[in-house]
Order: sequence, then structure tokens, then C-alpha cells
Amino acid sequence: MTDLNDVILIGRITKDVGSDERSFSFVGNGTAKAIASLAVNRSVKKGDSWEDEVSYIDCEIWGKTAENLKYKLVKGKQVCIRGYLKQDRWEKDGQKQSRLKVVAETVQLLGGGKSAESNPFEN
Repeated sequence: MTDLNDVILIGRITKDVGSDERSFSFVGNGTAKAIASLAVNRSVKKGDSWEDEVSYIDCEIWGKTAENLKYKLVKGKQVCIRGYLKQDRWEKDGQKQSRLKVVAETVQLLGGGKSAESNPFEN
């Protein structure tokens, strides 16, 4: 029996995708891979007031979706990402390490971010 692993996030891109080799690359078989860091705010009541609590979540975007969105995933752009959680595990200096990330299945551009003037591919 398969368990449920489905994530939907709405947040803002923290850094332009493609600004360095870590955020956009082609893997061995020629498939594009983009890593987008997403800032997701959540309001939390503390005493009599509400405060924003921010989580930063790494999201992997693969294939044509990554290629097509490379120049649109800019700092401040609001997006909706639907996908699943994946845990990476490794050992460093004898210590076991792990990290959760979201592997995107769909990415929807919502709003905000830089103007179209900053994109050389838009008129």
C-alpha cells in the first residue's frame, strides 16, 4: 500500500534561478535541473499580536519545466509548487546527515518579482 506524499506550497523565490551552477544545470543525460529556494510565510499568534514565521524550502524542478521557467523564477516572484517530499541522506565526517526537499511536479507563476524588462526573452 502506498502512503500519501503530496505537497502544495505558495511562496516567493529567494534567489534568481540560473544565477549560479547550483541553481541551474544539466545532469549527465542532458536533463535540466533547477533548484529554487522558496520562502513560505505563516502567521502565528504570539500574545495579542500576529507575527510572520518564515520557512525556507528547497525545491527541485526537472526537465522542460526547469528550462522553460529558468528566466521567470526570479527573486521575489510568487509561485505555487505542487510536488512531493524527498529525503536526501548522506554521511559527512562520520556523521549521518539528511535534508528534506520538494520535488516539483507542477509550477504555477502567480505574481510579484522583477518586471518583464529584466527578462531578455520577453517583449
